[in-house]
Amino acid sequence: MTMERWRPSWGLMPGRTLRGLEEMERGMESMFGSFFPAMWRRLPAEERGWSPPMEMYEKEDRFVVKLDLPGMRKEDIDISVVGDALIIKGERKAESEIKDEDYYCCERSYGSFYRSLDMPTAVESKQIEANYRDGILEVTLPKAAEVKPKKIEIGSKS
Repeated sequence: MTMERWRPSWGLMPGRTLRGLEEMERGMESMFGSFFPAMWRRLPAEERGWSPPMEMYEKEDRFVVKLDLPGMRKEDIDISVVGDALIIKGERKAESEIKDEDYYCCERSYGSFYRSLDMPTAVESKQIEANYRDGILEVTLPKAAEVKPKKIEIGSKS
């Protein structure tokens, strides 16, 4: 008996999931298109908006937030802290006007974005640093002194 690796027809194989969703969407559009048109696809990019990918992690004395913002200028990015929330917003503008009939494919996103993150603990808002390099925004938020972990040594009684 020969063992063969199982290859699911639908699953986490690269490219398969999105392709399957697109096929399902086309099927739904062909069945119900006259009743419920896919209006979201026909909206201009400025009205659709977008949300840049982000990661946030915690170090011993700070939080670090990174956002992928390729093709943006730092002048088009606004960072603020309101209460315990870090707010990052901005706008990526299209490079040039292209008529709809000239498009073969467009997977890039343009327009305004708004990201709001509630910090798990208090941060020192006056010491927040932001750097933008190679399309990646990195924001470092130092933890407030009262929430930083303090190591306590264990003594012994003799």
